[in-house]
Order: sequence, then C-alpha cells, then structure tokens
Amino acid sequence: MNSTKTLPSRLIGAAERVPPSLSLLTGPAEGRVALPVRLAWSGLTEFDVGDARQRLTLYRTLLDCGQREDIVRYVNATLLCADWPRIRRLTSRRLVALWERQLPELAT
Repeated sequence: MNSTKTLPSRLIGAAERVPPSLSLLTGPAEGRVALPVRLAWSGLTEFDVGDARQRLTLYRTLLDCGQREDIVRYVNATLLCADWPRIRRLTSRRLVALWERQLPELAT
C-alpha cells in the first residue's frame, strides 16, 4: 500500500511565533544557552552566545522551531539585528518574509 500523506509545513503558526516588537527580545548577549530537548534533540544542545557560529545555529533553530516564549527568552534583539544578514541568507525565504513583515526594522 502506498501512502501519499505529506508532512505539515513548519510554517504553520510561524507568524504567531514572531514577537510583535524587537524590544521583547531580551535574550542574553553573552554566556551559554542550553535549549530544552524539544528544541535541540540532536547535535548541539548548548550554545555559546559569544561565538558567532554557535549563535547563528541557535537563532536559526529558534526561528525554525521555537515558540514565541522561547524566542523572547533566548534571542537578543541587538545580536539578532547584527546577525540578520547572515540569517536571512540561510533561512527559508518564507520565514524571513514573515519576520520582516512583523519586524520591518530587520529588513533595513
């Protein structure tokens, strides 16, 4: 028997996960962040925010899989703005468009 079911899109509910303001993003600007297993189930589970590569992986994971509460807790607005040019090249265009629509200051 051939099953043709498709997986649901990761973008379902994504617009509701984007915070309404960058000012709500009060994550750490330094130190380490340990993500819960529901967000980091393989590979790195702890990230050094001061390391640009680890931070990029952390932020992309949060944008892709995190709930709004996770994003607000772990993402730092200043660092997100600085990293946004790299994030937007490495993240789905549809997800980037959702974030830039909600937070137009990221697009500048």
